[in-house]
Amino acid sequence: MPTQAVRHLELAGLAYTQDSVAEFHLGEALRIAPDHLAVQVGYYRYLFYKGRLREALVQLDVCLMHAVTQGGLPPDWRIAQPQDAEFGSYDALWPRFYLFVLKALGYIKLRLGDLEGGHEAISKALQLDPSDKVGAKILLEVVARQGRDDYD
Repeated sequence: MPTQAVRHLELAGLAYTQDSVAEFHLGEALRIAPDHLAVQVGYYRYLFYKGRLREALVQLDVCLMHAVTQGGLPPDWRIAQPQDAEFGSYDALWPRFYLFVLKALGYIKLRLGDLEGGHEAISKALQLDPSDKVGAKILLEVVARQGRDDYD
């Protein structure tokens, strides 16, 4: 990644509480290195932690397309199958990133009240990697317990 983009990401992090300043630096990082995954993920994380979940969903699509193009994975995650990649391997960078995106997608959809959409994305991650190396199953367990006390 170009050093200027790195610096803008650092400055965005330092200015996290100053939205206009942080967003200026994120914009500069995106301008300098628009296709670099660290910049795209950094922007997603900023949106997520700011609670701008609908915008974060859009950014997740950008991140998913990185995994699709770099890893040769299906652009529509709904049709992805376990044999499409080594989803259960810690060494398979893009398939694991694909799973992390699905987990994030599911989590945000759940937070936005789209329980069906959230469940679908998380279930797909578990179908692709039944060993659950990205820890998606816990989200389904939380949904299953919704409305019940911890004492049930």
